[in-house]
Amino acid sequence: MSTSQRVDMLEEAVPELRGAGMWFIVTAIAFIVLGTFAIITPLIAGLAVATLVGWLLLAGGVMHAANAFRGDSITRAVSQVLLGVFYVIAGLYFAAHPFIALGTLTIALACVLFFEAIMDLIAWFATRDEEGSGWLLVNTIATAFVSVVIWLHWPSVSVWAIGTLVGAKLMMSGISRLMLASAARGAWRSRSIS
Repeated sequence: MSTSQRVDMLEEAVPELRGAGMWFIVTAIAFIVLGTFAIITPLIAGLAVATLVGWLLLAGGVMHAANAFRGDSITRAVSQVLLGVFYVIAGLYFAAHPFIALGTLTIALACVLFFEAIMDLIAWFATRDEEGSGWLLVNTIATAFVSVVIWLHWPSVSVWAIGTLVGAKLMMSGISRLMLASAARGAWRSRSIS
């Protein structure tokens, strides 16, 4: 296929790609705005996360209960029903008491971060002779530090920890998507010129 044919095919595809790229940019900006809002108002963002977790637990409970009727044995059906009931109760509790749920999620986050730091430390020991492994150690130390700070100051950090971390994650996702969309647009422009 000649270069002119490739350029013609690219020019035909560019309107669709521009449309998709524009949506990518719009979602990136939305992530940045939502992340900024979550960092500015971490309590509201944290309560939203706790409520969302409650609704997801409710949905999971319904799915487990429905899955009980597809079971091959009575023990599997009973275990699915019991698990579904547990999920529904936990989901209702989270939805009805988002402040308490936020505290529960915060201490769970501290535990998850602590175990992540342990796993990262093990990975660093396995790769410490490789180039760039120092960054893994830096990440391990930062993760352990955040975990210990949350653990030592719990439950008071529940007011800001979840919302702030979710906001930071949304902002980082939005910025990375924006940079990716910008790089893709630059690549398409340079291809269409050549």
